[in-house]
Amino acid sequence: MTATGTASITVGTGADAREIAIITRAAAKGPDRPALIWLGGYRSDMTGTKAVVLDALAERLGSAYIRFDYSGHGASGGEFRDGTISRWLEETIAVIDATTPKSVILVGSSMGGWIALRLVQELGKRAAGPKIAGLVLIAPAPDFTSELIEPELTDKERQSLAERGYFEEHSEYSPEPNIYTRALMEDGKDNRVLSGIIETGCPVHILQGMADPDVPYSHALKLMEFLPSDDVVLTLIRDGDHRLSRPQDLEKMEAAVASLLIDDEKLG
Repeated sequence: MTATGTASITVGTGADAREIAIITRAAAKGPDRPALIWLGGYRSDMTGTKAVVLDALAERLGSAYIRFDYSGHGASGGEFRDGTISRWLEETIAVIDATTPKSVILVGSSMGGWIALRLVQELGKRAAGPKIAGLVLIAPAPDFTSELIEPELTDKERQSLAERGYFEEHSEYSPEPNIYTRALMEDGKDNRVLSGIIETGCPVHILQGMADPDVPYSHALKLMEFLPSDDVVLTLIRDGDHRLSRPQDLEKMEAAVASLLIDDEKLG
């Protein structure tokens, strides 16, 4: 990465091709410092509060920063209803391949926490690639399709999935309803991470609101059980909601990211 600006890459071929929008910030303090990568949540985009605050933090710390929109989100192409964890993971890997960071700290919010954990697994299969220097997971929602949504489905929603291939749910964050497709639900099972020990090989900091109506804090506690070999810090925010976008929440995110950068420099 040699410049700061916007770009796009094409992921997929033929009818499956979609343009993925990327914003990058070049490192100001050398290429060996880990780049920060923002992984947004379901229906979120790279212009959200946390993503923008992380950009300002990267500028202050002199770190490279990479943020992008999954297909069907924000400035990227593709249809939202075609989205699955596998599809958005493929795009995340393509963005990393295109921007070629040597070392990264992944900051994943909600579904982005799931993408981050799957990304670690997939990059670990490669002979070469960026070093994962740390994870900051904000209200992480790994396996949310099977762990959080499926058990709560009503008979009407199950019928809609079977007959129409999707169901709609009221959103607290948008006038448009959330849409969950049968493809997303089925693909989620193929991407489960809460099924065995997760070895990230790096420090992990989890930020979780105890007043989160979407991802209960018990889910963060469960995630910790699958990270027995990692250095994991869990910060529970008693009055924190799912977004964790209040000034005091953002300060905790910034502190978590900065501490991982400092730790990486000490090890380096």
